[in-house]
Amino acid sequence: MLNITSRKLTTFFFVISSFSCSLACTFTLTNNCPYTIWPGTLAGAGTPQLPTTGFQLNSGQSVKIPTVPGWSGRIWARTGCTFDASGVGSCQTGDCGGRMECDGMGASPPASLFEITLGKGDEKDFYDVSIVDGYNLPLVAAPRGIYGGCNATGCASNINMGKISI
Repeated sequence: MLNITSRKLTTFFFVISSFSCSLACTFTLTNNCPYTIWPGTLAGAGTPQLPTTGFQLNSGQSVKIPTVPGWSGRIWARTGCTFDASGVGSCQTGDCGGRMECDGMGASPPASLFEITLGKGDEKDFYDVSIVDGYNLPLVAAPRGIYGGCNATGCASNINMGKISI
């Protein structure tokens, strides 16, 4: 059984570097890309939006976002964004309604997604990296600080660079 106070998760390129829960949870997002990204978040049905639903994250910068056990939702990185002082603008990938704060809007394809449901108490966490909405950045999720059969998930390669022959 997973100890709820010692859970950590790492992703690379766009990084969800850790999360841990007891009575509260914190996601630490780190931008390992060589350029600025604009993470967006969307809560799943029945869970509250995170305190921030969109923001700028410069290359090498990290930010912590608090949440609670039982939270579920998506986190993704938007690229090529421009916003005015009131937060209105657009992104080349992952746009969420032309706003800095996504406020309940999901990502417009293409967007590589980190999806998670945090367990409550002794319940397990469930997470994945999905390209169901397309692909815009390499993204890998790998448990850290957990012993046992936990597996990494995602894609560390730029899959937009390959050629398909038919």
